[in-house]
Amino acid sequence: MSVPEMPPPSRVDGDDASLGDLVSELTGDLSKLMRQELELAKAEIRQEAAKAGKAGGMLAAAGFAGYMTTVLISLALVFALGAVMPLGWAALIVAALWGIAGAVLYSTGRAKLRTVNPKPERTVETLKEDAEWAKHPTR
Repeated sequence: MSVPEMPPPSRVDGDDASLGDLVSELTGDLSKLMRQELELAKAEIRQEAAKAGKAGGMLAAAGFAGYMTTVLISLALVFALGAVMPLGWAALIVAALWGIAGAVLYSTGRAKLRTVNPKPERTVETLKEDAEWAKHPTR
C-alpha cells in the first residue's frame, strides 16, 4: 500500500490574508491530514488483519494435523495391542487411556478456572479513588 501524497498547502498571501482565512486554511489542512492518517491506519489494519487471518488458518490446519496424528497413533496402538489380544479389548484399553487423559485435563482445567476472578479488582479500586478525588479534588 502506498501512502497518499499530500498536495502542497495552498497559501494565502500573508499581506492581505485575514486571521479568519489563515484559521480556515489551517483547519482545512488539519482536516485533510487527519483524513489521510485515518486512511493510512485503515490500510495498515487491513494488511495486518490479512496476515493474522493467514496465520490463523495455518494454526487451524496445524491443529487438524495434530488431531489426525492422534487418531492414527491411537489406531496404530489398537492394532499393536490387537497382535496380543482381541481387537475389541485393545480398542477398549485405548479408549480407557483417552478417557483417563480427558478426566485429568478436565479436572486440571476446572481447578484453574476456579482461580479466575472476572472482576477487575485494581480497575475497580482506581475508579473508586478517581471518584473520591472528583468529589474532593483539593484533598
